[in-house]
Amino acid sequence: MNSPDTITCRRWIGSSVGLLFVVAVLAGCKGIPTQGERSARKDSRAVAQVFRPDGQRPALPELNTNSALGDFLRYAMLNQPQVEAAYFNWAASVERITVERSLPDPQLTFESDISDIVMTVMPGFMQMFPGPGKLKAAARVATAESQAKYFSFESAALQTAFEVKRAYYNLHFLDERIRINRQTLDLNADLEKIARAQNDVGKVTLQDVYRAQIEQDQLTTEIVNLEDSRNPLLAQFKGALGLTREQSDPPVPAAFETTPLDLNADDVLAAAFARNPRLKAMEADVRLAEANITLAAKSKVPDFSLGLMADAKASPTMFRPLAGMTLPLWRDKIAAQIAAAQASKRAAEARLTSEQIMLTVDFAMKSYDYREVTRTLALLQNQLMPKARQSLEIARAGYLSGQIDFFNLLDAERTLLNFQLSEVEARVRREILLADVSLLIAGVPPTGAPVLAAPPEVPSLSVKHSNKHQP
Repeated sequence: MNSPDTITCRRWIGSSVGLLFVVAVLAGCKGIPTQGERSARKDSRAVAQVFRPDGQRPALPELNTNSALGDFLRYAMLNQPQVEAAYFNWAASVERITVERSLPDPQLTFESDISDIVMTVMPGFMQMFPGPGKLKAAARVATAESQAKYFSFESAALQTAFEVKRAYYNLHFLDERIRINRQTLDLNADLEKIARAQNDVGKVTLQDVYRAQIEQDQLTTEIVNLEDSRNPLLAQFKGALGLTREQSDPPVPAAFETTPLDLNADDVLAAAFARNPRLKAMEADVRLAEANITLAAKSKVPDFSLGLMADAKASPTMFRPLAGMTLPLWRDKIAAQIAAAQASKRAAEARLTSEQIMLTVDFAMKSYDYREVTRTLALLQNQLMPKARQSLEIARAGYLSGQIDFFNLLDAERTLLNFQLSEVEARVRREILLADVSLLIAGVPPTGAPVLAAPPEVPSLSVKHSNKHQP
């Protein structure tokens, strides 16, 4: 015959096993994803297939001097640590949606009454249930945050592409400046020979020869300085590609590619308002603030807890159901939470409006700069440079015939050199402007960019600053 203690022990073990079985069953449960969560995970998988398939960096393009600019851009966007950091911040925010819409973890409880002997042994199980609508509101907050993080990732990718283009253009036009200075140095050496020949026949003094030599010395030093400036420009190009100090320097493309862009002001500005990632991130911030207002309003709703305990010593076994409810009594606290959320929304709306204004002004300035540099290029290429070449030829003939002095000949040479260098500077400025407008203002990703073809849809916002905001 079994003793009372043995029976109690068996009951306690049976109750514990039953509770553990319930926990084990619940451990395999999954919550129900929200629509925002499903969309975010779909977008995350689409980007991961390109940017980090199987969690690993994909095979990068093989770079050489014959590689197209697009290969360098794709290499940088896939390899740049800043883009990678923004991507994983976004990936983490997608996972947080699941965390926020899930129930809190259940609890195992244990209670026992002890006097001289153990009076009761009561293992139990407790589950907390947030108030109606709280989990959905928290999921909406996490979803809006995830959208903002995505646009930060897209901004990082476009910024990287811009940095590559800027370094690429500066390197190419550095070679152009060196070439022009070397051509001018060769021309100056010819002028020195002419001056020496004129001096040999007594037409000019050695002063002309020395002036020619001074010009050559200055040009030689300028060429050395330009060649030395290649090192920091190459370091910028290397850094834009995401290469570390230990890695070898990248090849520089031999061919030059311009930025194709039809700079129609209305079309580009419309595109900027439609897909500029900075603007989209701020729109997502407004949605985040709206979701926080809804969540703050839910703080007035109580939370509930349900549980069950079993007394293993009682015969028959006694079950004790448990229920609890929070009491949201602190009205000033609730009001402060809602007011803080409303203030955050107004701040987000103001930042969005400010960014829209800044984007419009920035585009207006860039458009003016583009038109100005285009007019300057046309003037240099079609009028000033051809006339400067003719002026140099006339000055050279006049010097040989003794009609002008060497100073005027050097002045004609310097004028042509300055126009040629100005033309190179204008071309690099125009290309950087075009890259800025297409990537950072219009937000048009280059071919092969690891971004969504159709970014997460943030509903269009009508920003209105009212004195009252309803949750």
